[in-house]
Amino acid sequence: MSSDSGDSGFSAFSAFSGFSGFRESTSFRETAFLKVEGLAKTYPGAKDPVFDAINFSIGQGEFVCIIGHSGCGKTTILNVMAGLEQASAGNVFMDNREVSGPSLERGVVFQGHALMPWLTVRKNIAFAVRSKWPHWSRDQVDAHVRRYVEMVGLTSAIDKKPSELSGGMKQRVGIARAFANEPKMLLLDEPFGALDALTRGTIQDELLRICAETRQTVFMITHDVDEAILLADKILLMTNGPRARVAEVVVNTMSRERKRATLHHDPQYYRIRNHLVDFLVARSKDLSHARGPELPPEVRPGVDAEVDFLVEPTITLRAPLQRVV
Repeated sequence: MSSDSGDSGFSAFSAFSGFSGFRESTSFRETAFLKVEGLAKTYPGAKDPVFDAINFSIGQGEFVCIIGHSGCGKTTILNVMAGLEQASAGNVFMDNREVSGPSLERGVVFQGHALMPWLTVRKNIAFAVRSKWPHWSRDQVDAHVRRYVEMVGLTSAIDKKPSELSGGMKQRVGIARAFANEPKMLLLDEPFGALDALTRGTIQDELLRICAETRQTVFMITHDVDEAILLADKILLMTNGPRARVAEVVVNTMSRERKRATLHHDPQYYRIRNHLVDFLVARSKDLSHARGPELPPEVRPGVDAEVDFLVEPTITLRAPLQRVV
């Protein structure tokens, strides 16, 4: 599924508002909040899978970015995590339950804002809130909407329609709508890719602030190395396709209180950035065609004298669970 299909994605998200999107797992009791195990995707007629043996985990409250060249399957992985697309192999588990379809427990923000053009900012967000809490009164819904509109700095535009908003404002509405549903997991597919640098920087700062306030668990696709260093606790480096894999999990050892304006003053910033750029320019191609590891090691280039310092992988494979129908 293309990440450009934001409207259809939100429609699917809304249409399944009564569906939990999970299969219960009684034997799976790992500490990670979200685990991706052995994920693979092969499209009909293709000789090789786009990606295979994708394994990683995300702790509750972590902000994780994934970086890789176009075509390696990042958006497909996000769609599988959202329950909007089926993998050819492997499983995704969130909060000890297998993801098997869309759910309001996972909010998605696409590259496009995916707003309903005939509704105001207030009503766009209220539509999502009522899907989550259909028993709420009109006043409860409106108070909840106002809280998140204020959080993204759009109180003055709350009764405007999308046609009256700038691109950055529309994307803020999409972020507010996702946060307003208070999902357990927020999935972002290059949400700032179409914005100018100044607007992008402002919304990045707002996203950092909101995530700090809510302790939201986030998985985000980006092509921007600096954006990943600013936002993420961990950065997944994905090899080129076909048969792409997550080659490394880069732990961001910089302070969580980092600011965009002062990021470049930290010596760790350049070590981490050089490591990411080196991977994307030189190593990602060499690790295509399943030459990347099945279990990605963690690396800490920001604090380690040797960039190739590895620690034990944070994920353990186990026997597949029996699917429950």
